[in-house]
Amino acid sequence: MTEQGRLVLAGAPIGQAGDVSPRLRAALESADVVAAEDTRRLRRLANDIGAEIGGRVVSYYDQNEAARAVELLEALKDGRTVLIITDAGMPGVSDPGYRLTHLAVEAGVTVTALPGPSAVTTALAVSGLPSDRFCFEGFPPRKPGDRARRLGALAVEERTMVFFEAPHRLATALAAMADAFGADRPAAVCRELTKTYEEVRRGGLGELAEWAAKGVKGEITVVVAGHVAEAGEPDLDELVAEVDRRAADGEPRKAAIVEVAKAAGIPKRDLYDAVHRRTPTP
Repeated sequence: MTEQGRLVLAGAPIGQAGDVSPRLRAALESADVVAAEDTRRLRRLANDIGAEIGGRVVSYYDQNEAARAVELLEALKDGRTVLIITDAGMPGVSDPGYRLTHLAVEAGVTVTALPGPSAVTTALAVSGLPSDRFCFEGFPPRKPGDRARRLGALAVEERTMVFFEAPHRLATALAAMADAFGADRPAAVCRELTKTYEEVRRGGLGELAEWAAKGVKGEITVVVAGHVAEAGEPDLDELVAEVDRRAADGEPRKAAIVEVAKAAGIPKRDLYDAVHRRTPTP
């Protein structure tokens, strides 16, 4: 019986080739198959770090990820070592990689990672915002309605939030965040991290949206402060629990939301959103 191979998720530099570890250089040279989001960028990186790619190089990007994952799984089952590398950061984190990882885990194939620089934690560290607790939200939805709903659901998120965004959508996304979180909510826009023209712009979301409207280029990571409850502000968890108690006693949930919101002095829409975020759907 052929021994199964190994899947290696390789973290790529987010800007500087000098951030490559000796382990990544060695892995690129020894892997049987290297699946790259952009094969040209891979070869440029290999040239920059003096690595000789010894195995077969194949493309592995959003449009062919599903089909290629099946092909690569067969290579793993045949005992090959398959290395996935994206343009920057860790495969599977807002980049191709999840599908093959999921298939490999289901098939009992060993999955390991070569950690590398992360735009998420780098931006968080330089933002100046609280970093003891945070959540990564990836790219906000592109459609206005979907984006508004997603951000609205995060309005009372207490952890610092990290987003990715394309430069041409940044101003729109920041304006939507200002609407959902408040124009004065502290945030940082981190552009071209670790690169020559690295820039970190800090301020309120409204101010940052105005700045971005003038045009921004490069790779963007946005860090937004979490919600801070003001003194005397109702505890939404307690209000949701009160709605649940009333519903358990037979009161229609919609009526309970209206009454509890009225008694707490908050918009019923806020409590409605909180109830449907935190109460599992039967």
